[in-house]
Order: sequence, then structure tokens, then C-alpha cells
Amino acid sequence: MVRFSQETRRNALCRCLHSYDPAMPWWAFTPFIILGVLLLLLGVFAILGRFRGGKYLRPIVMQLQKIPLFKRWFMKASISQLERQNPELAGAMKKMQAFGEPKSPEQAQRMLNLLTPSERRAYMAAVGEEGQMPEPTNRQQRRRIEHGGAGMPSKVATESARPGASGRKAGKPKKKR
Repeated sequence: MVRFSQETRRNALCRCLHSYDPAMPWWAFTPFIILGVLLLLLGVFAILGRFRGGKYLRPIVMQLQKIPLFKRWFMKASISQLERQNPELAGAMKKMQAFGEPKSPEQAQRMLNLLTPSERRAYMAAVGEEGQMPEPTNRQQRRRIEHGGAGMPSKVATESARPGASGRKAGKPKKKR
């Protein structure tokens, strides 16, 4: 049997006690903290989306849409959901986005001519659902709707279809002397 000196035994014992890893530094937990916060936010969004039909989630999403990255994500998600529910309407919406915002009735007509008949029907049905106004509850609201929204009668200016005719007065030209 081999006998070790007391000093050798003490050194071996110290080495064994100190061979354990020291406590983890605080920064090593940051990935877990970030994942925990993201899971918590996802849970809050899921609860807010289900509670009262997403009434409290809408303002948050509207604020997040101002950030371009989130806006793209929301557009992608809404179009993919629309493709599952109504493929014709999704195709029409994609063509509408590619065409851009129409600035005149002629452009709107050209935009509608790009659509297939089934896409046009789906788009017009969706626009019809969206465009329905709720019934006014009192006389003031009825008058505001009758008078164009601001309470004052709305005047529709008729413009000539000819280019450059916006500055001229309509009517007979004066005779030259």
C-alpha cells in the first residue's frame, strides 16, 4: 500500500474541491431571457387576439404597421390567409397592389379591366361589403351624410376631358375684330 504524505493529500483535496465550474456569469443567461420575453409577448398577442375578437390588438397592430418590416409581414400574412379563404379575391388584390393607387376614374377602369371576371366579382363583392355605411342614429348624422360628410353641401366640379382645358371657360369663343 502506498502512503501519501499529508501535504500531498491536502493538495489533491484542494484540487478536487476547486475543479468544479464556478457560477455562470449573468450574461450567459441573455439568450434565455430574450427567448422568455419573446414567448411572453407571443402569449400576450395570442390572448389579445382571441379576447373580444381582437378589439385590443388592433391598435397595437396599427402602430406596428408603421414599421416597414412589420408592414411587409402583416401584408404577407393577410394575403396568405386570403388565398386560403378566397383565392379569386387574393389574385385581384395582388393585381391591385401591382397596379398601384388609381388617381382618376379612367385609371380605376383600366385597373378593373386587368382582372378576370371571377376576380372582378370577388373584388366588387369585397368592396361592396367594405363600403356599407352603418345606419345613422340621429338627425345630425343623417344630415352630415346627406351633405357630403362635413355638414356643408358638397359641390362636384366637372372637368373637361380635353387636356389643357382646365384654365379655359366653357362656352362660345369670342369673335375677333
